[in-house]
Amino acid sequence: MKKALSLLLAVAVAVAAVCAWNWLRDNRLPAFGGGAELYVTPEMTPQDVVAQLEEQVQVRWPGRLERVFEKHRVQEYLTPGHYVLEPGRTAAYLARMLNNGWQTPVRVVLAGSLRLRGEIADKVSAQLLVDSAAVRQAMDDPAFLKPYGFTPAEVFGLIVPDTYEMYWTDDMAAFFDRQKQAYDRFWNAERLDKAARLGLTPKQVSVVASIVNGETNYVPEMPKIAGVYLNRLKQGMKLQADPTVAFCFDYSLSRIYLRHLEVDSPYNTYRYAGLPPGPIAVPTRDALEAVLNPDRGGGNLYFCADPSFNGTHRFARTYTEHLRNARAFQQALNQRNSASPAR
Repeated sequence: MKKALSLLLAVAVAVAAVCAWNWLRDNRLPAFGGGAELYVTPEMTPQDVVAQLEEQVQVRWPGRLERVFEKHRVQEYLTPGHYVLEPGRTAAYLARMLNNGWQTPVRVVLAGSLRLRGEIADKVSAQLLVDSAAVRQAMDDPAFLKPYGFTPAEVFGLIVPDTYEMYWTDDMAAFFDRQKQAYDRFWNAERLDKAARLGLTPKQVSVVASIVNGETNYVPEMPKIAGVYLNRLKQGMKLQADPTVAFCFDYSLSRIYLRHLEVDSPYNTYRYAGLPPGPIAVPTRDALEAVLNPDRGGGNLYFCADPSFNGTHRFARTYTEHLRNARAFQQALNQRNSASPAR
């Protein structure tokens, strides 16, 4: 009898020890050999998550992780998102994190070329769990954009290049909410006053700034180019801006010829006076500031590329002076082309 009791006691102690050990492994001991970054999509299963996890880090007790997932019903409650598993976390913590959607924000960077809706859609969809088609649809949907105070033609002006912290699963409403917040922060009282003194609305400033961006990437020269276009507007001249023509052809032209200037589009500032219906690209902060703080250059109305090919321009008040500058550039271009070896 005593032997039987001793055996039962030994078995009970062993079972308790195993249970205690399992509990410790599940709830107190680090279950992974380091940290990991997980992207969980709606169609993924717990097994898919484990496979992604194992590509990045050692799972110390794979069998226990599977049982923990079963206990916490991860199959049922798995929540899509971006998760950062820190070193030292337990299996139970991972299960709770996935079930409760304890996401870590991602950095959404809007920079570089933002001239076409497709480019913007690709950048956003590459950084958030949204399809590029959904981004395009939002940008083209008047009903969606109306609460933000914009139309599809004006939407480039709503987008503010910057780096944003967002959840990977955020939808288009959340994305544009952040854009509107950034837009409103930019358009403070001081900038609104500057725009008003120029006789422009914030949206019109964005249009001019997008043209400035199309003319140059050289920030120090942006105020002078902005000044030229503002001077033309003030005098009632057509803007005659090549970037607006390039926009009409979806920036597919390697060079603009005279025949391209005849394209019948409200964005063609060679045919139609005033500003086009909306920005031709997402304007940068530098270009917006240049329009709000222009260098009018004593009435400059023209500019052309500098014959030194240094990326700057020569400015002129009269058409005669502009023609001299244009001839100097053309001569320099001809000389450079003639000096280039034939292919």
